[in-house]
Amino acid sequence: MTTTPVKFYQVGSFAVGNRLLPPEMRSVQSDIERTNALTSGHRACQGCGEALGARYALDAAMRATEGKLIAVNATGCLEVFSTPYPESSWRIAWLHSLFGNAPAVATGVAAALKAKGRTDIRVVGQGGDGATVDIGFGPLSGMFERNDDVLFICYDNEAYMNTGVQRSGATPPAARTTTTQAVGPEPGNVFGQGKNLPRITMAHEIPYVATATVADLRDLEAKVTKAMGIRGARYLHILVPCPLGWGSESCDTVRIARLATQSGLFPVFEAEEGEVTSSTPIRQLAKVEEYLKLQGRYAHLFKPNRRDDVIDHLQSMAEKNIKRYNLLPNAGEGK
Repeated sequence: MTTTPVKFYQVGSFAVGNRLLPPEMRSVQSDIERTNALTSGHRACQGCGEALGARYALDAAMRATEGKLIAVNATGCLEVFSTPYPESSWRIAWLHSLFGNAPAVATGVAAALKAKGRTDIRVVGQGGDGATVDIGFGPLSGMFERNDDVLFICYDNEAYMNTGVQRSGATPPAARTTTTQAVGPEPGNVFGQGKNLPRITMAHEIPYVATATVADLRDLEAKVTKAMGIRGARYLHILVPCPLGWGSESCDTVRIARLATQSGLFPVFEAEEGEVTSSTPIRQLAKVEEYLKLQGRYAHLFKPNRRDDVIDHLQSMAEKNIKRYNLLPNAGEGK
């Protein structure tokens, strides 16, 4: 793990958690001087995980670079809800690219800064899973191959939410979308399709790859900070639940993201030069079923007929992740 986890203890009605930490240990979001890169006035849905993820990540990047940062944003939900012409909720240097060329544009910005001798200004590219895993995959791979000095962040809500909740290469098996309907003997998205982009990125052997979720703010901020301290190509994949597309309650966004990690379905780890260097262990193991039941996109697995075969298949995927990334390092103790 990038940082040592902080344990919070309630000691009274007026002193809880983050308030007890010395200032240098507190999260970026707790600092009243934070950039607030994505400020109020945007039009994201209530409970939007992507809005949370983008603000957390960019505020941390701004602190790490002392405000010397340029962000390049692909077309998608994040761009649409934050910049309805002629308004913008961004308080940083921000560029909008096409749906599929954000990595190329970010590379161009980095190259221009290098030509001007401005090595102090850093570049972040960002987009949803559609722009990253699918449409922009070619330019992204090229960016990694060249080892361009850009941190690219994927805010993964597991479908094309902005255009109508269509399936993307990051849509998980059995999930219902408008293009993977919950009908037939194998309802929802097909098992075996899609891309595991963090692992594909690792195959490029770039300096840094990591995953994170909006359920662990301190971990996310620490990984952004670490990434901004490295030169060359870096990649951060953040799970950002979408209440609209996932059919979940807006108040459950963080809870669902946490269950994704605690069940093993979404492993949180870091890798350098193609090798996993650390993973965040599961604190309290949860059944995959707990995660599925909170989302309407999986409702067909429970009614009108319960699909234990599909649920068990998803559970086996989680268990594979737990073993692959050593997410239960002390599981064998005491036996």
